[in-house]
Amino acid sequence: MDIHRCRFVPFNPQAINALAFSHPPSAGVAGRGVPTLRLAVGRANGDIEIWNPLRGAWFQETVLRGGKDRSIEGLTWTLDPPEDGPDGVKLPGRLRLFSIGYSTAVTEWDIEQGRPLRHSSGNYGEIWCLAAQPRWQATQRGKDGKLLPPAEGEYTGQHLAAGCADGSIVILSTADNDLKFLRLMRPSTKRARVLSVTFQNRNTIVAGYADSSIRLFDIRNGQLLRTISLGKGPAGGPKELLVWSVKCLPDGTIVSGDSAGEIRFWDAKNYSLIQRVQGHLADVLDVAVGANGDTVISGGADQRTVVYKKKEGEKGDKKVRWAEVMHRRYHTHDVKTFAVYETKEISIIVSGGPDATPIVLPLREFGKEHHRKLSNLPQIPQLASSPSSRLVMSFWDREISIWRVSRGPTSSYENVDGQRHRLVGKVLVQGEENITSAMLSSDGKILVVATISDVKVFSVRRRKGDEKGALRVQKLDVPAAFSDDGARVVTVSPDSRWISVVRPNSDIYLARLNPASSPQEKPQILPQLTKLNRAARHTRHEKASHGTLGEFERTIRSVVFSDNSSILAVGDLSGCIDSWVLEQTTESKPAPKINGAAESDDESSDDEDEQPIIEGERWRLAAAESPIPRLKGGVVLLSFRPQSKADDKLLTNGTNGDAQNATENRLMALTSEHQLVEFEALEGKLSEWSRRNPKAYLPAEFKGVKDRAMGCLWDLSEGRERLWLYGSSWLWMFDLKHDFPSPEEFEATEQAQEGAKGQVAKATSAQKRKRQAQEDGENDRKKPNTGAGDRIPLAQADIYFDPKYRKVVGADESQGEWISMDKERPRGVDGDDEDAYDHDEAYAASNDAGLARLRREGNMGDHAVTTPKKGKQDKRFPAINGLVADTPTATPRKAEDQELETPAAQKLANRISQPPRRWWHTYKYRDILGIVPLADDAAEENEKNSSLEVAVIERPTWDIELPGRYVRDYS
Repeated sequence: MDIHRCRFVPFNPQAINALAFSHPPSAGVAGRGVPTLRLAVGRANGDIEIWNPLRGAWFQETVLRGGKDRSIEGLTWTLDPPEDGPDGVKLPGRLRLFSIGYSTAVTEWDIEQGRPLRHSSGNYGEIWCLAAQPRWQATQRGKDGKLLPPAEGEYTGQHLAAGCADGSIVILSTADNDLKFLRLMRPSTKRARVLSVTFQNRNTIVAGYADSSIRLFDIRNGQLLRTISLGKGPAGGPKELLVWSVKCLPDGTIVSGDSAGEIRFWDAKNYSLIQRVQGHLADVLDVAVGANGDTVISGGADQRTVVYKKKEGEKGDKKVRWAEVMHRRYHTHDVKTFAVYETKEISIIVSGGPDATPIVLPLREFGKEHHRKLSNLPQIPQLASSPSSRLVMSFWDREISIWRVSRGPTSSYENVDGQRHRLVGKVLVQGEENITSAMLSSDGKILVVATISDVKVFSVRRRKGDEKGALRVQKLDVPAAFSDDGARVVTVSPDSRWISVVRPNSDIYLARLNPASSPQEKPQILPQLTKLNRAARHTRHEKASHGTLGEFERTIRSVVFSDNSSILAVGDLSGCIDSWVLEQTTESKPAPKINGAAESDDESSDDEDEQPIIEGERWRLAAAESPIPRLKGGVVLLSFRPQSKADDKLLTNGTNGDAQNATENRLMALTSEHQLVEFEALEGKLSEWSRRNPKAYLPAEFKGVKDRAMGCLWDLSEGRERLWLYGSSWLWMFDLKHDFPSPEEFEATEQAQEGAKGQVAKATSAQKRKRQAQEDGENDRKKPNTGAGDRIPLAQADIYFDPKYRKVVGADESQGEWISMDKERPRGVDGDDEDAYDHDEAYAASNDAGLARLRREGNMGDHAVTTPKKGKQDKRFPAINGLVADTPTATPRKAEDQELETPAAQKLANRISQPPRRWWHTYKYRDILGIVPLADDAAEENEKNSSLEVAVIERPTWDIELPGRYVRDYS
């Protein structure tokens, strides 16, 4: 594979200004988090990223795009009260997301459609901070000892509190699925800026001001309860301190962080100062507290993250003191914001700042587990290429750049600077919305650009007489029904005849594109649109305490055409995959039109009758009676397996379209849990390859990759059949000509390799493993991490924790019992417990493995090449240079003949005798923005002998333009 490592594509990740989890931390909740848990990440360009922690996998599901001169400065979630359903069942309330940013408005977002839903603004100052009222919980008990329900007329939802630049605090009501002004509170003396706000309880607000004070208000009547003064600032600095952050512990204790670098603790009842800790050398920008109230974390402008633990006083001393445990610099710039989530099994804190990189830290296991750095690049590549024209297209915000990548200098103009890339086109999209999706056709002649409110189509042609290869980009006239509603995802078919548009509400439309008949004319989009209806699926019902995200899980994330443009497949966040096939028809029955698209009043009618016929072609739902079953995780990517050249030769002499579709309908899908599965899209069933290679047979290294996949490439040159997958930090190859080894095969291979090294080495290795296991205090069952990185070995830990303690009952110490500290915590009976999930998954994996074993044994005559037994190598396909060779070779000589061979020949024979390597991976690339294929006309003509050529677009952190640090030297 020929690789161009490129770093010329501009993409600057934006600063993280706000973080918010959809659920509050609660140490009493069992399991590893509720299914509807999400993390919202607000950036400086107005984008909001929605992440699914996914039990530690961290999957970026979607991005709510911002616009020009917009910034997200604060985020918060609320949960509407549950509603009464039929048969006395409580229906869960909706999870709602709100944001602020350099304006007087609070914006509510429609996460299902990825656009603002409503705004609330008034005659008050610019909003600087935002907080949501704690969720209502029953605390009072009646005479029978049971918890009392809410009083009649009591509001059980969550109000919002917004702090403004004029010193006022605005209370907004979220009742009745609306956002309305409720009350305004303002101190009577000064009008200093409100820099931070939080709730001590459901009725008391704590606000930090820019005048060295903290004020408490009662939201029921707007009364000022108390003013706490922090005093003057340090000598040589401003007189007034800025209270950048205030938080409250579960017992009501107030924690504040100010511009003097101090963390202060205030009593919950009399509001007196308990303790002050100098934790930073510059401003404390944010403070976070644990669910149990025994841990506080602060971040500041000195790039430090500091952890404080509660220390109980000595006997007779009721005072509690806080002490700094440790500090680290995980960020290269300011630590601006935190978000915390905790249950019995998960305990994490996420931090962000101007360096644009989210950092996931363990909270309860701080010092025992590694931290986790998430990628600052989007998980959906904002790249596309035209292989035949060697064009690479990239977009960010409202700008599109088109580059031409050459094998070498092709003219005197390109030979001046010696560069093999040149910017040949640029498009600046008019309007205020950022680009949601853009696609360049495979022939490089059509460019489709979408925002949340508009879809534009451009014609791309090479300028006449321009030896530098500059492109002429012209906007095409498109029907209003096609462009007006905007789009979330746009795709162009490989033959450039169809444009797929996924609306913000995930409706799918297809538009027919007629190419230009002459160079003077422009391509034309037909006004008739085809709406594709997805198969009906059962709706998942969550608990009332979980909340619901509505139809957010049905958001389409992946859209792909087959190579012959006759099949279209889409995948959504819930794991559902739908496919449609294009068929020829001679019918002329017109379809009803509403707003330019085909619609049907009867949803139960046949899908074929609903679809319009456009120039003798019609799209119909494939496998309508037995659709592809729902996968266990969200669909990360889809890709049709391209048609091999051998299949091309078989189909060139005939015109059997069904045979061609049968060859191209193998659809490869990868889920958010890194489950690789292949379907036959037309029949809705697993392919033969996927039946023989279930998830249980996937390499353990691949299933353990933490960063989610971003895209894939196929390499069918020179008789290969390889699938290349890539993420932000890794590149992985699977050779699909060879089945994955079964667990028995893999174990037999390892035993054979260990036996070759000798019994002494084997014994030494076993002793090392045993000793390492004892040192690490590992159990038979590997303990999962708490949502961040893996566990730190004791040999590398900065803080030593004794893995065992001795329990003695009675006076006889000789009867003491040693108990491991890593013993599993008792799991609750809550439905969130993952024991049932893990058990079901293990049971399903064992069943799949057993079925795959039977299929392999039954098909050994047909698949002898692809399924070697117990490490035996197929002699026709030896392993050379770490990868499986693609050409047959002679049978290796006997042992007595090999003794007379030269050392080089002996090494080759040793490599031939090894089992084939059926996959390969590397982590040597920098942060990957995307990988796109490249080719040229000469390569296409001589494709039999050509290899795959790709451009790896890297965007390492040191190439990113970041703002200057507020404080320079702290080392």
